[in-house]
Amino acid sequence: MSCTLCPRRCGAPRRGGKNGFCGVPAEAMVCRAAPHFGEEPCISGTRGSGAVFFAGCNLRCVFCQNHAISRGEAGQPVSAARLREIFLALQAQGVHNLNLVTPTHYADVIAEALSGLSLDIPVVWNSSGYESVETLRRLEGLVQIYMPDFKYADAALAARYSAAPDYPERALAAIKEMYRQTGPFEMDADGILRRGLLIRHLILPGAPENTLRVIDAVEDNFPAEHILFSLMSQYTPMPGLEEFPALQRRVSAAEYERCASYLDFSDICHGYYQSPESATEEMIPAFDGTGVK
Repeated sequence: MSCTLCPRRCGAPRRGGKNGFCGVPAEAMVCRAAPHFGEEPCISGTRGSGAVFFAGCNLRCVFCQNHAISRGEAGQPVSAARLREIFLALQAQGVHNLNLVTPTHYADVIAEALSGLSLDIPVVWNSSGYESVETLRRLEGLVQIYMPDFKYADAALAARYSAAPDYPERALAAIKEMYRQTGPFEMDADGILRRGLLIRHLILPGAPENTLRVIDAVEDNFPAEHILFSLMSQYTPMPGLEEFPALQRRVSAAEYERCASYLDFSDICHGYYQSPESATEEMIPAFDGTGVK
């Protein structure tokens, strides 16, 4: 069967070693499943988010902080039945939610695992934002919280850094579908997100204009009172960026202040700012098979 799960629609069979752009087979490859405390406060809370890190990615950004797993060269094969066991084990550990990290290219097997599964915690779809609306519709009723990146409003930047010149329009259409499914965000009495849309954006060095355009797009397309927005400044230069000199440094204080001030003056009124001091590799967990074996 040819894969058309994501906007690339590469048509790879993803069987018998014939993987597609994402670099992984159709069977889910999982690198880690454990409580995680590196998300926004409404996701991590005090007990952590039950993060399931999947291998491979349909975007492959040149600056990826999770490059150790995003290139499809890690993880253990997991069936839908085993995924259910992992999900239930995380719930039993008392986490606030089930956080599916980079799940897009496994949408079918994840939907199978979630169908009919009784969970007392919300499911979080934590993705790059580069999604197919048709695939997202298969998840309706199975996912309560969507947490997409909105990486680019600049098509040229998306082409250069992620080989996805259609990212801006694809991501906006996908995030609109996410909002249609969840509606306005809902918090519990402890400030933990139970339902809704949390849009994330990572400021990139040398590209503050891209961030301003993303903020404009969010402001223009979503009710300000109904969504959460997280402005992130954790960008950390990774090895292998010799061809991308602009990415070989962290975000400057001036760039951060410009973006944060622009967000302040927008209509977006709920969400988070990440301090520039967060730009360290300590935020990257160990992808050692914890919770999978």
